[in-house]
Amino acid sequence: MELLRTTHLGKIYGGQVTQQALGDISFSVEKGEFVGIMGPSGSGKTTLLQLIATIDKPTSGEVLIDGQNPHLLSHNELAQFRRQQLGFIFQDFNLLSTLTILENIVLPLTLEGAKVSTMVEKAHAIADKLGITAILEKRPYEVSGGQAQRTAIARAIIHEPKLLLADEPTGNLDSKSSLDVMETLTAINQADGTTLLLVTHDAVAASYCHRVLFIKDGELYNEIHRGDSRQAFFQKIIDMLSLLGGNAHDLSTIRV
Repeated sequence: MELLRTTHLGKIYGGQVTQQALGDISFSVEKGEFVGIMGPSGSGKTTLLQLIATIDKPTSGEVLIDGQNPHLLSHNELAQFRRQQLGFIFQDFNLLSTLTILENIVLPLTLEGAKVSTMVEKAHAIADKLGITAILEKRPYEVSGGQAQRTAIARAIIHEPKLLLADEPTGNLDSKSSLDVMETLTAINQADGTTLLLVTHDAVAASYCHRVLFIKDGELYNEIHRGDSRQAFFQKIIDMLSLLGGNAHDLSTIRV
């Protein structure tokens, strides 16, 4: 079953000098897949994620999520679509410092007007699964980066979205926390069948995906599939990144 399809997706930014951020990108993602998107800085991968996330509108082409084009919805319908269908995880966590960890996690449910008892019960179940029960009463500035990102993941999945979009979720974490976060995302993908789309510079993070799409100059350049060995897949990713070029600092330090 197909969950996401982009067809001839393009994005041009206006201004005195127009800039083509995305050329003509078509691909699909099956329900329950875990797909990575990689490419040098400026290749268009974050733009692609923003178009799928409905944060930005495409100049051409269309995005279908579960058969629906969210870009055709009214403002209110789109807000509801985003809240119900999509989950977001960002590099800088985007937690609200005035709220406790628990309050941050239940935020999507408060927007939906859920009962407090239901929210707390759900939050505790997810916190238990992600190993953050002990920090629920703390504030975001009192916890580690890894704990903050797991809080952000809990918030992103509490409303059981069909599609989870992660933009550089390990970008601000040390290698151990990065691995913890990728193991967590893998567990969510396997246990709940949540479909995941991950934009990353990190070849190790990408090696957890089922397949990785590579973007260069706003075009789909290639894609590779994982197979049985994560180690072998990691090596394939490294080889593909070296073919793509880009600056050395575009590709994070290698750790497996």
